[in-house]
Amino acid sequence: MRRALTAAALLAASALPAVAAGIEGQVQQQPINVIAIGMFVAFVFFTLGITWWASKRTRSAADFYTAGGGITGVQNGWAIAGDYMSAATLLGLSALVYSSGYDGFLYATGFFVGWPVIMFLLAERLRNLGKFTFADIASYRLDKSKVRTFAAVGSLTVVCFYLIVQMVGAGQLIQLLFGLPYNYAVVLVGVLMIVYVTFGGMVATTWVQIIKAGLLLLGGTLLLILAMFKLGFSVEGIARQAVAARGAAGEALMGPGKLLADPVTAVSLSLGLVFGNAGLPHIMMRFFTVPNAKEARKSVFVATGLIGFFFLVVCTVGLAAISIVGTDPQFFEGGKLGGKLIGGGNMPVMHLAKALGGDIFLGFLSAVAFATILAVVAGLALAGASAIAHDLYAGVIAKGTATEAKEMRVSKIATIAIGVVAIFLGIAFKDQNVAFLVALAFGVAASVNFPVLLLSMYWRGLTTNGALAGGIAGLICAVTLVVLSPAVWVKVLGNAQAIFPIDHPALFSMTLAFVVAFVVSKLDGSAQAEAERAAFDEQDVRAETGIGAAGATAH
Repeated sequence: MRRALTAAALLAASALPAVAAGIEGQVQQQPINVIAIGMFVAFVFFTLGITWWASKRTRSAADFYTAGGGITGVQNGWAIAGDYMSAATLLGLSALVYSSGYDGFLYATGFFVGWPVIMFLLAERLRNLGKFTFADIASYRLDKSKVRTFAAVGSLTVVCFYLIVQMVGAGQLIQLLFGLPYNYAVVLVGVLMIVYVTFGGMVATTWVQIIKAGLLLLGGTLLLILAMFKLGFSVEGIARQAVAARGAAGEALMGPGKLLADPVTAVSLSLGLVFGNAGLPHIMMRFFTVPNAKEARKSVFVATGLIGFFFLVVCTVGLAAISIVGTDPQFFEGGKLGGKLIGGGNMPVMHLAKALGGDIFLGFLSAVAFATILAVVAGLALAGASAIAHDLYAGVIAKGTATEAKEMRVSKIATIAIGVVAIFLGIAFKDQNVAFLVALAFGVAASVNFPVLLLSMYWRGLTTNGALAGGIAGLICAVTLVVLSPAVWVKVLGNAQAIFPIDHPALFSMTLAFVVAFVVSKLDGSAQAEAERAAFDEQDVRAETGIGAAGATAH
């Protein structure tokens, strides 16, 4: 059960696709994996070549932030899938199925259902109303200075929390899979992140994400084919063999377990994952990279298909690992079946790769797992840089008077600063339990960004005061509840019992944000509020038709 909960924490990190939040504390360094290192070096050199190519096409702020709106829907769908499908998904979800069976499939479903929300509620309006960032939409008819400042702070908060998780995960994952020291991994990821974003902008980031998605899907599919070749080309047959391999405890694999036994926890976690995903700044930025709303909708459709297929693949190989890895003593410490897996509870899929494809396939999958981190941190760094340069500097400090050249310069300086800060934070949090940062990031995204975003697009009555009050209430509530939860109050601060019994605050903090925004907006009778309500009609026409929306840049 302990392994299952750890895997669940790791999987929770993957919903925007973070990595390795479930790999906590000290991690035993493994022997040097020369094959994995060689394959990863080849990936790095290839993507650096793409960055050089992209730098020739990055001439304006639109190119830097959104690839000039010139990414097709299919390409953007692959890039979104690359943002979403992480090493944590590959390792955590398969480990959850390996340890808990049916519960793993339930979790996969929970992480998947957020995409229809984005496709039907947000995708087209995001593309029609926005230019570069979430703040463009939230401030469309509200006070631009106040709302941009608030939106930028919310975005940077989420980016910061996720970067810490990514950097800690990178260091610990590279110890497990490559056998290299932790600090080397953190510095390497930080430097590569700075290079990708500073020189290549969104064009380079997009293609790194596309390539990473392709490699991850290729690796997962090959592993599935090898597993089915060994166990029979029948998912039902694989499930039956998994049940048989577990002996007396086997039947419990095919029924609901204890991971979602508490309905309040299940609902709060689900709300955080579904709506937090829709409030993540680096996911929202992807909808500004396509030329129009039709391509935005197509990109979500493509991403949904790729992500759904990947989840099915990972869940199936998790079942296959029960029969293959779970019955082979070489993958257990001391050769004791049913004991602790070598490398930790999140390693079944890697052991399965070695069992079916030897060291070469293990090296390939290890390199792919680490490469996924680079794609995610590049997207996060770009979102953070855009919040600083476009929202705070150009929109608030310069009040729209900054030249494009100055904004680009600030963006690149911000990217370097974010990279340096990420490296220092990754080293500082080296041996810390950072799983609570995942809950906090999703709580902030679901309780701050999403309510303001949804209400600003769909409710005429939202005012600047209502948006700020609701967002601030959601932020304070989310942070407070996470601090008082078992993840922080017990595991980090060492208290005997948590004051707030649930790790995921979205059910309470998101609800509070909506209620406060509604009440304050209703009570706001100022002249400014009336003007903001009157401006909704023009905004709604543009959201529905795209008339006046930012167009793609010619290259």
